[in-house]
Amino acid sequence: MASSVFKIVPTTQQYDWGKIGSKSAVAQLVSSSKFDSNFVLDESKPYAELWMGTHPTSPSHLPSPSRSTLSSHLKSHPSLIGDRVAEKFPDAKEGNLPFLFKVLSIEKALSIQTHPDKKTAQTLHAQLPHIYKDDNHKPELALALTPFRALCGFQPLSNIAKYLFITPELSALIPKAITENFLSVSSGSDSTSPEAKAALKDLFSALMTADETLIKGQLEALVHRYQSPSSEDGSIEELVLRLNSQFPGDVGVFCAFILNYITLSPGEAIFLGAGEPHAYVSGDIIECMANSDNVIRAGLTPKLRDIPNLVAGLTYVPAEATRHRVQPSPFPPSSTTSVSTLYDPPIPEFSVVQVRLDSQAQESHPPVKGPSLTVVTKGKGMVSWNGDTLQIERGDVFFIGADTGVQLEGEDLVLYRAFVEA
Repeated sequence: MASSVFKIVPTTQQYDWGKIGSKSAVAQLVSSSKFDSNFVLDESKPYAELWMGTHPTSPSHLPSPSRSTLSSHLKSHPSLIGDRVAEKFPDAKEGNLPFLFKVLSIEKALSIQTHPDKKTAQTLHAQLPHIYKDDNHKPELALALTPFRALCGFQPLSNIAKYLFITPELSALIPKAITENFLSVSSGSDSTSPEAKAALKDLFSALMTADETLIKGQLEALVHRYQSPSSEDGSIEELVLRLNSQFPGDVGVFCAFILNYITLSPGEAIFLGAGEPHAYVSGDIIECMANSDNVIRAGLTPKLRDIPNLVAGLTYVPAEATRHRVQPSPFPPSSTTSVSTLYDPPIPEFSVVQVRLDSQAQESHPPVKGPSLTVVTKGKGMVSWNGDTLQIERGDVFFIGADTGVQLEGEDLVLYRAFVEA
């Protein structure tokens, strides 16, 4: 009979936007753990992502001597997934978790991007399987480990209108008729009306398809204007200069005037559903998403830009950034302690729990009706279940099977647990 709690070996990704060497939380976790004895930290390389899950692009596996993939192990032991999850998510019968769990360390901004809904993902995968490599949607939650900055969702129409008035370099990229219609609609009372959404779509599409020479000229003028006086940290001016230093002359820099710019403190989280434009700018985060790697990009990237599909797939809902924040709650819901905190986005594929234990503290989690993955980001301790125990320390990643209650104890222990409960 397979153990219902066991360690797994995650994988690392070295994308060029990652933090360099030991500055990266990803590199720190891999260096602290003992799951990869061949790992040698290179202080000159970026360490961008730690993947935990069953996605075929970079699947986790069991430690030596087994080395079997997590998905093959779960397929052989379906009780670890649980009947209810297997019924709700057909891929789970093949050993695939409904979610993909990650740690991200961001030094350089990620692309202006969105993720498709399920129907669009299926269409894109059928048409362009070499680009969109699976047919699933990718709603995602980002939970800050360190101060984290991001662009997320369209700003309120009145804010965008203000920037059109005070930023001639931006308005120069938009045809006059589109600008006039947008300004007229933005002064109305219903920013979610079909007319308002259409005006925002026209404006954004015009910006993203503006002439490249015009974009570079206006951005050069904007950067020159913003460089004197020096820009305040966290300001729109500082963001423009930062993005342009990383992607000179890129139209994505102008998204600073269209999308919300937010800063999250450790423990704060945002959720981005299908069709929400965003770009992570800097910081270290826990990220959880549906089991997909589909990304539609349109700026701030050397990779393929698919502007038509991005423009076509956005929701065009303008709102304050608070719309995307996830309000934490106790876990389990009946708990009166603040040791475990639940982040529960409005989708069925996953929820995330943060656990913070002081010296020699203990915490019990009741059984949930689905599988979990847990990563230890600080300290050391022990997890106990059904009379068995497992020693854990920073960098360890372990699986918890369906219907398994666990007790956690440790010294200054911090961990994050992603789970699905159908």
